[in-house]
Amino acid sequence: MIEVDSPARFVLFPGRHHLLTRFQADYLSRLVKGGVTTVIWAVTSANHENTRRNPIPYHRREAAIERLSALSGLRSLVVPIFDMAPTEVFAEVILKNIAMATGLELTPEDTLVACSAPRLAKMYEQLGFSVAQVEADPESGATPERPREVLLRLVANDDTWRKLAHPATIDVLERYRLVEAVQSVVNDPFVGDEGGLTTTRDYRTYAESFTDTAERKWAGVRRYVRPGRIVDIGCGTGAVLELADKETALHESDLIGVEVARHLYQECMHKKAQGVFRNANVYFLHRNILGGAIFQDRSVDTTLSFSLTHEIWSYGRQRESLLQFARRIYEHTVPGGVWINSDVCGPDDRRRPVILRLADDDGQNPVSQRHDLAGLAVTEVSRYVGALSTRARLDQFAIDYPFAFAYEAFVDGAVRLELGAAMDYLTRKDYVDNWLSETKEQFCGLGFADWLELLTEAGFEIDPSSAPFRNEWLVKNRLATVAALTEIDGRSLDWPATHVLTVARRPLNG
Repeated sequence: MIEVDSPARFVLFPGRHHLLTRFQADYLSRLVKGGVTTVIWAVTSANHENTRRNPIPYHRREAAIERLSALSGLRSLVVPIFDMAPTEVFAEVILKNIAMATGLELTPEDTLVACSAPRLAKMYEQLGFSVAQVEADPESGATPERPREVLLRLVANDDTWRKLAHPATIDVLERYRLVEAVQSVVNDPFVGDEGGLTTTRDYRTYAESFTDTAERKWAGVRRYVRPGRIVDIGCGTGAVLELADKETALHESDLIGVEVARHLYQECMHKKAQGVFRNANVYFLHRNILGGAIFQDRSVDTTLSFSLTHEIWSYGRQRESLLQFARRIYEHTVPGGVWINSDVCGPDDRRRPVILRLADDDGQNPVSQRHDLAGLAVTEVSRYVGALSTRARLDQFAIDYPFAFAYEAFVDGAVRLELGAAMDYLTRKDYVDNWLSETKEQFCGLGFADWLELLTEAGFEIDPSSAPFRNEWLVKNRLATVAALTEIDGRSLDWPATHVLTVARRPLNG
């Protein structure tokens, strides 16, 4: 361990601090030499939670640090540092955040940095600070496990994590039931490191679409909503719940939004903090329902889901994941309660071969397609795809779409393919701003008949109002202007259903 002639006034200890170890407490106690030094815990990624990279919320991390400090006799200050893109001035950013939060201007003359991350430690050394290497200290004896390694023991359900973790961390994790939550989020096969199903989505435009379509969605389902406990899964920015909040008949209901994407969840919490909702019983949860049960069995009167199930199908194991989702909703629904789902839908005869004719005079027609879009910035991808003709865009779609389909191109520009593949392309071709995320999703995986079979298998009864429907605006403005469908023999073929509304009830004796 680094030796200093006299105790520094401050020990700066940056890190995520999701899990504190016994070694860290002992090491810091030796650094401060008798308690005359203040340890400044700079908690990075403080605005992140419920992700693989950052599974524990900042306020719980802070609680564990304060408890460790009390148990160890350390004088501590805890400062949150928001997440940011990688930068070579990260060390300076931390120092500035501390100055803003506490008024303390830390200098190499009064501060010792405790840091085992080589890259960050090097940044502080270049600023003139002395660095104590914590777990990487060559005088620490047998190399102690780093906090992340201990956390992974917890995730793997290896109970030896308790021998390495500090009692303060164990206490906080157990009191707030975070052990299971951490295991669930880190082991989640669907959600990425940053929280969300995809890393290529432009959440700004995505959030705007929620607001633009909320009134139409709510108008289409309001009559089926059962008062009581109302849950919107995949609530986006909470726009539908804003409309539910205005309903006098639902004034006594609990309105609960569940959102897995961190960016959208944060917008929901911002709205609540700004007083957007009148109902005091509006809550938002940052959860993935596929990661484990969120609500107790038979506790929810109405579940809403909009434009969600095709994502579960696409990013999961298709029907298996969707059936798991349906069964989980069935379990938390009260007898007589309802699950209202509105989403895209494929034609029932999606394997039917058809001829698709596409415009080729409305953009560029390159000789070959690009295979490198994943390495480009979102704006570059949007610019390139947006400049392609409707016909050329089909060729690019076939490259970027993970659900492979065969198609045969004819000399006159017509294409022979299955109806489901044709509709998957046609309903996706205009999403150029989010091309690399939208092309990863299959809209036409299930037809209406498939939905009825799946819901019945999950235990639901199907309300007669359930039906497929066609988005006429989409047909008029996005499909008929640049495309035409015909039978193989050339006979005109009408546009099939594009969406579905299902109203599924748990039987009263179920």
